[in-house]
Amino acid sequence: MTVDIGRIGIWSGVFDAHPTEAVRAACKQIEALGYSALWLPEAVGRDPFVASAVCLSATSELRLATGIANIYARDPMTMAACQRTLAEAFPGRFLLGLGVSHHHLVTRLRKHDYSKPRSYMQQYLKDMDAAMFQALGPAEDPGRVLAALGPRMLETAATQASGAHPYLTTAEHTATARAILGPDALLAPEQMVVVTTDDAEARRIARNALAVYLRAPNYQQNLRTMGFDDTDWADPRAASNRLIDALVPHGTPEQIKARVDEHFDAGANHVCIQVLRADNQIPSGEWQALAEVLIDA
Repeated sequence: MTVDIGRIGIWSGVFDAHPTEAVRAACKQIEALGYSALWLPEAVGRDPFVASAVCLSATSELRLATGIANIYARDPMTMAACQRTLAEAFPGRFLLGLGVSHHHLVTRLRKHDYSKPRSYMQQYLKDMDAAMFQALGPAEDPGRVLAALGPRMLETAATQASGAHPYLTTAEHTATARAILGPDALLAPEQMVVVTTDDAEARRIARNALAVYLRAPNYQQNLRTMGFDDTDWADPRAASNRLIDALVPHGTPEQIKARVDEHFDAGANHVCIQVLRADNQIPSGEWQALAEVLIDA
C-alpha cells in the first residue's frame, strides 16, 4: 500500500535558509491550511530524513515526502533503514521519493560513477528490497516513487516503484507519463508558480529560479522531448518567454489553479506546488492565498 498523500501538496526548497523553529512553524501552517503533503528535496543542505522527522514531529496529519532523496548519497541498506524507521514512527505519513540526481552533483561533489544512472537505479531498488533490517518496521509497505522524466525511467517507476514524481514539467508531460505508468501508479508532478499579475516580475523571478536547472543535461533532454530546443535556454539565465510561461505559471491564485487543474485532467493524482519568490523567504502569504482556491476545490 502506498502512503496516501492526498491531492494538493507543497514542495519547498527554501527551508534550508531558515532556522528549524521557523520550519516547524511553516509545517504547522501548511497543515492548518489543508495541504495534504510536504515535499523536501536533497542537494547540498540538510539531511532530508532528519528534516522529515522534524516536520512530522511538528504536525499531526501532514504527510512528508522526499522529492527526492539521492540514491548516490546512501547505500541501499541505509536508504531502506531510513524509510522503514520513519514509516514505523509515523504510520501512513512518510513517502520515500528516490532519484538519480544529476551528473555534476554525483561525480563532482560525491565522487561517484554516473555512467549508467538508470541501471544503477534498477539494481539499487532490488538491493533495497533485499536489505536486512533487524528492527520493528512499519505494518505495511509505505511504497516509493521515483523522480522520472523519460520513458525508460518512467517504466522503472511503474515496475519497481509505486509511481513517479516528475519535476520541471508541463501538463502535456503528465499525460505522457500517465500513459507510460498505466492507470494505477501514483503520479505526483511538481509545479513551480509565481503569485503575481506583474508579467515582467513573474518572469524575472522564474528565470532566476530556473537558471540552475537549465544547465542540467537531464532537464535539457526532457525539455527537448516536450517541444523546446536549445535556443530556449541558450543563456540559462535568460530563458525564452515561451519556456518560462510553460514551466512556471503566474497570475492570480485562480489563474494558477487553472494550470494545476490541467495536470489533474492529464492524469495526475497529486500536484505539489512550489511557490517562487524574489527573495528566499518562506512564502506563507502565497500558500494561504493558493489554499483558498486549491484546497477542496
